[in-house]
Amino acid sequence: MENEKHHIVPYKVYIYILLALVTMTFMSIGITKINLGEYSVLGAMIFATLKSILVLSWFMHLKFDQPFLRIMVGFVVLVFFAVIFITFLDYYFR
Repeated sequence: MENEKHHIVPYKVYIYILLALVTMTFMSIGITKINLGEYSVLGAMIFATLKSILVLSWFMHLKFDQPFLRIMVGFVVLVFFAVIFITFLDYYFR
């Protein structure tokens, strides 16, 4: 613990990230008003993915952590997408 570097992020960065998250939240709500057909879910998932990347990297400080932790989080995300893909395959072939 003593050998870890401490990082100081200015409050202005957190405010910008918060504004980006709020903006993307309203954009994901607004995308439901637009009839995109089968791409509505894809648009909402893209916004959700971008928001989760912002939260993981800045608010959970993965941007400043060791690369091993980023690899572990990446592996968990890949497993999550595999489960979602398998679920969609099950839904498609029923």
